[in-house]
Amino acid sequence: MTTSLQSGASFKILSWNLYRWEGASLEDVLTVIRAEDPDIVVMQEAQTAVDELPEILGGYYDRIPLPGRPHGTACWSRLPFTRPPSFCRLPRGLLVKRTAQLIDFGSFSLANVHLSHGQILNRRQLRSISANMRHRAVIMGDFNLVGPVLLPGFLDVGPKEKTHRMLNHVPLRLDRCLVRGLSRLEARALPRFGSDHRPISVTLRLGA
Repeated sequence: MTTSLQSGASFKILSWNLYRWEGASLEDVLTVIRAEDPDIVVMQEAQTAVDELPEILGGYYDRIPLPGRPHGTACWSRLPFTRPPSFCRLPRGLLVKRTAQLIDFGSFSLANVHLSHGQILNRRQLRSISANMRHRAVIMGDFNLVGPVLLPGFLDVGPKEKTHRMLNHVPLRLDRCLVRGLSRLEARALPRFGSDHRPISVTLRLGA
């Protein structure tokens, strides 16, 4: 039997778009985990190399490739999953079929996302994800969104710094953290290395 976090408990989540085979390596991911000591790490554009994380660190792990792609979303956690992670198919754009990785921790649910470009489609995808989650919920990852999120019931509690440079020049805040039924204790964008995205770290507290 797994034990869920209780109301008032806090935990740290780290999110990082690894930038497929050109970006962050397994060693880069391990460096960040050892430096930041997160409870949960969600990754986007993750490939098979990160499948070694549970062998090295223990814990709980799952990776879901995008349809027809070698990379996808992955989650490593010190906290146990209450059931095997699943995914939901998202309203699709013109090029990429996208899914959201859904992880249930009992007292809250977590969606690891790499959303499509385009404000309208992006918000449709977020509404689709939120319908599959507990009241206490975290949606975190690469949103590919430059404007406000506008998802009813959720607050954007991620760091306000820019996390990505488009074409290595234009700074954008693409990596976000939305919560419902939780509060933020701390949020930081970590230094950029390995990938074209900066990792983001958010410490949250469960609401009543």
